[in-house]
Amino acid sequence: MAHTFSRRTKISLALLGILLAIPAVALVILLTYDWNRARPWLGARASEALQRPVELRGDLSLSWQKQALPAQARSWRDHVPWPHLLAHDVHVGNPAGLPGGDTASAQKLAFSLNPFALLGRRIAIPELSFEQPQLALLRQADGRNNWTLPQRPPSAWRVELERVVFTRGTIQLDDAQQKIHATAHLDTLDGDARYGVRWTLEGKWNQQAIAGRGKAGAVLALRDAGRPFPIQADAKVGLVSVAAEGTLTNPAQLAAIDLQLKVAGASAARLYPLTGLLLPETPPFSTAGHLRGQLAKGASQWTYEKFTGRVGDSDIAGTLSYRQGQPRGLLTGALHSRLLQFADLGPLIGADSNASKEERGVAAVQPSGKLLPVETFRTERWKALDADVSFRAERIVRTKELPLSKLHTEFHLKDGVLRLAPLDFAFAGGQVASKATLDGSSGDAVAATVEANVRHVKLHQLLPKLPELKQATIGEINATTKLTAKGNSVATLLAHANGELKTLVNDGTVSKLLLEQMGLNIGNIVLTKLFGDKPVHLNCLAGDFAVRDGLAQTRYFLADTEDATVRIQGAVNLASEKIDLTLKPDSKGLRIISLRAPIYVRGTLKQPDVDIDKGVIALRAGGALALGALAAPAALVPLISAGGDGDNQCAALLAQAREKPKAPPPGKTQR
Repeated sequence: MAHTFSRRTKISLALLGILLAIPAVALVILLTYDWNRARPWLGARASEALQRPVELRGDLSLSWQKQALPAQARSWRDHVPWPHLLAHDVHVGNPAGLPGGDTASAQKLAFSLNPFALLGRRIAIPELSFEQPQLALLRQADGRNNWTLPQRPPSAWRVELERVVFTRGTIQLDDAQQKIHATAHLDTLDGDARYGVRWTLEGKWNQQAIAGRGKAGAVLALRDAGRPFPIQADAKVGLVSVAAEGTLTNPAQLAAIDLQLKVAGASAARLYPLTGLLLPETPPFSTAGHLRGQLAKGASQWTYEKFTGRVGDSDIAGTLSYRQGQPRGLLTGALHSRLLQFADLGPLIGADSNASKEERGVAAVQPSGKLLPVETFRTERWKALDADVSFRAERIVRTKELPLSKLHTEFHLKDGVLRLAPLDFAFAGGQVASKATLDGSSGDAVAATVEANVRHVKLHQLLPKLPELKQATIGEINATTKLTAKGNSVATLLAHANGELKTLVNDGTVSKLLLEQMGLNIGNIVLTKLFGDKPVHLNCLAGDFAVRDGLAQTRYFLADTEDATVRIQGAVNLASEKIDLTLKPDSKGLRIISLRAPIYVRGTLKQPDVDIDKGVIALRAGGALALGALAAPAALVPLISAGGDGDNQCAALLAQAREKPKAPPPGKTQR
């Protein structure tokens, strides 16, 4: 019995010794094995997984390291060392079909592995550390790139990477689709509690220079959504500069961005290559606000909220939001200005100087002899997104002040069709109500429709600083217009315009100074020719123009003052920008010869020429005047009604003009 017990005891002790020896031997092997022999095998397995060549060219070593203990160690597992792999000179090549070279390389790559996670088929890596990484990102014109990993069939194993640590290195991007060739240099930053890496950037984007610098966190937490990744950047791309500081949330999924953002540039339209947002041409601008982004594939949302800034000499503020969608994203928001400089609207339609065009990054295409803007619309961008954005301006000023205020418009862009509806503003005590549609959906010429109604504009409010005119000027301006056109610029649109323009001014005072304030140089010159440089009481001014294929012809145009009645005939050719108008004055009583001779307004819109025909005798002028009363004043009756109750001198004058004109008897002069 004792012999049997002794034998069993020996067998049990032997088995126990073997069991204890296995992990001991394995540990010895793990600690003493030359892991460099495994480099080809590990490289081959990694190449199969990534479907691109992977080489471990330097030493490969395995050590065991104790992990930092949690605040409260829960079990014996917390005291067990983990395997730590250190690989030198690691290279990951480009996938097949792309030029040879490395996608990534690192002087050192190190990580620890949780051995207990392997029991649950998890490859848990708390930290992946790169030393002197080199990343060369490549995308060809056909869209093939070297950063998209192959789709793998579902596996019971999963990889869990918690954080990535960077040191000095280089990142290159060569993108043929976006035409970007840029290089960023990374370096460690010591003694900074927030940032661990600083970076510089240089390169080209669409032939525009890129330059920038900034900071970032040294540790990229991929699984801890509560640990945002800090970033700070100050960069310039062509004519646009950007300064940002904030955080990325959950960088593994790039779930959210939260930045204080400052943007400045030569024109808001220069942001299109950076953002894909269709913004209008503007003077130089600068804004500062809070940018928030919720990122999801095909459904990202961005909000630039409560921003303030300037566009030219105008202030601007508001909130803009962009939401990705199909077939286009949608831009929404509300903008407002307290003070809008009228000149800052010029770049919207290309009505600024060639020097200004060059400053905002477009070709200086305006011919020296043309007034109407020839800068073409970029309709190919109109289908990049849809938009619903409102804009309000409390006050609008010109270099020579005009009483414009309370501009309200809404931009509606859908499928390449831009609508400005409404486009309303207050003007000198009256209202201008208008709307415009620009259809660029065809990708060729824009089909435009413009309608406007001007009601109850007070003449005395045009010059509030001149009390002597304010007392004498009591009339109103009423007008209406509707035009349709087709073209690819303001100039070509007007050159093919069709429609009509009607205007009526009742009982006011006109002066050279008033016309100067309004910028009406032609009227200024004509008034000086007719009456000299003095205020003239205006009983009525009535005009009715028919516009056909860019030719605006007078159907009826008459001005009645205290000194004379002036009838105007002729046309303005908007295609050639040539003027051919004849003013035929009929003096009231004995006046100088200039009030009895025709005045010719010719030349171009940019350089009009006004001349008086002093050789015409009163008889010839009088006969022509009788024939100059056209038979279309009835079309202006709605504008008379718009003037409201009260004495309306235009009503009587137009009623008289409806009567058939009679030529004077032979040998008699008509006065």
